[in-house]
Amino acid sequence: MNLSKTKQGDFLILIQAFLSSFFPIVAVLSYKTLTPMVSLFYSSVFTAGVFLILFCFRPKWRELIIPGVLKELLFVALIIGVGYYGLFFLALKYTTAGNASLIALMEIFFSYLFFHVIRKEDMGASHIIGGIFMVLGAVMILFNKTSSFRAGDFIILFATTFPAVGNYFQQKLRKKISSETVLFGRSMLTLPFLAILAFVFKENLSPAVIRGSFWFLLLNGTIFLGISKIFWLEGIHRISVTKASIISSVSPAFTLLLATIFLKQYPNLWQLLAFIPLGLGLWLLTKTKPVQEAEMGSV
Repeated sequence: MNLSKTKQGDFLILIQAFLSSFFPIVAVLSYKTLTPMVSLFYSSVFTAGVFLILFCFRPKWRELIIPGVLKELLFVALIIGVGYYGLFFLALKYTTAGNASLIALMEIFFSYLFFHVIRKEDMGASHIIGGIFMVLGAVMILFNKTSSFRAGDFIILFATTFPAVGNYFQQKLRKKISSETVLFGRSMLTLPFLAILAFVFKENLSPAVIRGSFWFLLLNGTIFLGISKIFWLEGIHRISVTKASIISSVSPAFTLLLATIFLKQYPNLWQLLAFIPLGLGLWLLTKTKPVQEAEMGSV
């Protein structure tokens, strides 16, 4: 049976959401033998390998010498590859995978605010209410009385402010170069900065240290942080990023289920209730006069 272009896009984004939901689970599992920084570095090595292979199949080397491209790729690498993912990996050491995946939905809220300020458009009533609902959902997770204080929750919240700036530069880049070149350049430029940070903090990056977590790093780097992005890119060629963002918001539900199975981290009532305002807020922010597609895109 042949699926329509829209149905294909829906299915691809749903696969992406499912694959991405494994990312925090596998990262936490790798912490049994590694520090967050070492886990991030080697996950990024494998991710860079995926995009290098993709780039070699569809080589567009000339795009890298377009004036201004390398500088903007450098900004994206620092903001997303180092800043966002660096904070996310660190936060997972101090909070649950379920909390992290739920709070990460605030990326949409901060992206909307950031681009609203740039475009200087008036916020409609539905968008204001949607933002309030998303903040309420985050507050329910951050300040509920059923769990002890988790610094990781606030680190994740801070991390979700980074993608808006990173996507701003990625939006500018997409007007000049292909998605493959953006992903390839971003991943390759991220690695040296992560290596420098590891050296500064005296982390051991010897390949021998990853032996106990090799398969976790391989899965995270190649599939959950690598191939899942390809599904995203293919999906948004078929449906709008606004619709894709809504579909991909089911990812925290998958993460909560996986955390229960693999980490024995059982969801509490507040996490489940937070789905209501977060989901409603996301719907209100994207249902009318949505932010431009490139601006709302996934990191």
